[in-house]
Amino acid sequence: MTPDPYAEFAVLLLVAAAVGALFVRLRQPVLIAYIVVGIALGPAGLGWVKAHDQVALLAQIGVTVLLFIVGLKLDLQHVRHIGPVALATGLGQLAFTIAGGFALILLLGEDVMTALYVGIALTFSSTIIIVKLLTDKRELDSLHGRIAVGFLIVQDLAVVLAMMAMSALRTPDGGAMPDGWVVAVSLVGRIALAVALVAATMRWVLPRLVALMARSPELLLVFALAWGVGLAALGAWAGFSMEAGAFVAGFTLANTHYREAIHARLGGVRDFLLLFFFIHLGAELELSTLGDALWPAVVLSLFVLIGNPLIVMAIMGYMGYRKRTGFMAGLTVAQISEFSIVFVAMGITLGHVDARALGLTTLVGLVTITLSTYMILYAQPLYERLAPWLGVFERRRPYRELAVDRHGPREDATEVIVFGLGRYGRGVLRALHGRGVAVIGVDHDPEAVRALRQEQLPAHFGDAENPDFLESLPLANTRWVLVTLPLVSSVRALVHALHAAGYRGPIAVTARDDEARAALQALPVQHIYLPFAEAALHAADHAYAQLRPTPREGAIP
Repeated sequence: MTPDPYAEFAVLLLVAAAVGALFVRLRQPVLIAYIVVGIALGPAGLGWVKAHDQVALLAQIGVTVLLFIVGLKLDLQHVRHIGPVALATGLGQLAFTIAGGFALILLLGEDVMTALYVGIALTFSSTIIIVKLLTDKRELDSLHGRIAVGFLIVQDLAVVLAMMAMSALRTPDGGAMPDGWVVAVSLVGRIALAVALVAATMRWVLPRLVALMARSPELLLVFALAWGVGLAALGAWAGFSMEAGAFVAGFTLANTHYREAIHARLGGVRDFLLLFFFIHLGAELELSTLGDALWPAVVLSLFVLIGNPLIVMAIMGYMGYRKRTGFMAGLTVAQISEFSIVFVAMGITLGHVDARALGLTTLVGLVTITLSTYMILYAQPLYERLAPWLGVFERRRPYRELAVDRHGPREDATEVIVFGLGRYGRGVLRALHGRGVAVIGVDHDPEAVRALRQEQLPAHFGDAENPDFLESLPLANTRWVLVTLPLVSSVRALVHALHAAGYRGPIAVTARDDEARAALQALPVQHIYLPFAEAALHAADHAYAQLRPTPREGAIP
């Protein structure tokens, strides 16, 4: 195989596309196809992939973009309602899984240090894989999706703490405990400093900076990538993790007017780069160490696939959530993370465990990631089959979920969406809003959006032709759409995108002249307005009425 990295990337993309197409044809998850490609072309397979550093770099950037988008979509209202259950569920799952996994591994005949490392490794779920699956299913903003993301973040923080704690045990003498206290104090100090800096940046720096960048859609995309990668690198330098830094970077932009536009533009970048993450994950699996670990791996895989979801369902049921919410959220912890393998590999470096522990963890990771992917993708049919036996995980009155339903954020009951906020679109938006109609306006000009928001009008910044942005709009409740974009090509693209997004209500469009109207008549729209012609006709009627006043009643003509 040629050592040219460019040629290797070409081969990787071609093979990934071919295998991915086969998996789609077989109705199998595409990310499993990418992991298979990584195994087949990596050291455990054909050994074609030599550009490990380049693939790993793209994988890291893909993870950064993914976690940046997760932070970008995080709503402070969601945090207020979901934070307590995410913290309780995350910590509870960590405690029960560590205790249960530690005891189980000891029963399998392993030594105490191996049981400790592998038991801790079993608690970490893959944030990247779960978020990707929830995003593909469009469940990231659902109640169980928000809760799952919350306790996955708790797990990510626990990874950092666990690595620091185990690193503090690097010396067998009594000096380990002081090192641990030093690490703890240092960590608290860094967290406090990071919170202060993030708050100051969100308050005084980012609003003006993002508004400046938003004047150019291309510049806004570059800035978003630079901000996410920059804070990810800063997070790693400060002793946290790149994932935590990327998440914080997205969170700092979550309350700006441009978050939906940034999210829409980053969607394709995320999907492309995550391809390399899954390939890298498959290529890094150490299959040569799996010989003696088969039976213990089966037992531990069943513990993760069944035990972890049961733990989450029990905690969430006790806290007042419905059994379906607990089941859907519980499935997201039915696998271990790539960080689990990294954590055990660190133990080998420190001399705490041997390669057998890494082989065991690798095999459990391969089994649980594969099977849990199918469990999440087919969660609803699986729930329908198991629902009669899940009543034990639900209170008679799931009070907390009822409270979230009652006080939590509701879907905007939008009746009308106006795309294009030029003079005509602004006029329609003002008139409908003034008459009490639930209307929102959409435009890609940040200055126009900012001016309308200063008038307390509901204006959104975003690219109306981007399918990912359309999915963020409340199309399900919308009863009427008006498109006032100036270009016929833009109107045509938006109308097709609306239908692709599932909107089936009436659509009205505007045309500048008869030629544009003729071109728009081929589209599936219900109304075509000619603002200039109609305005001219209205002016002519008004002038005629002034010149030829209607005779007064009773007057002689």
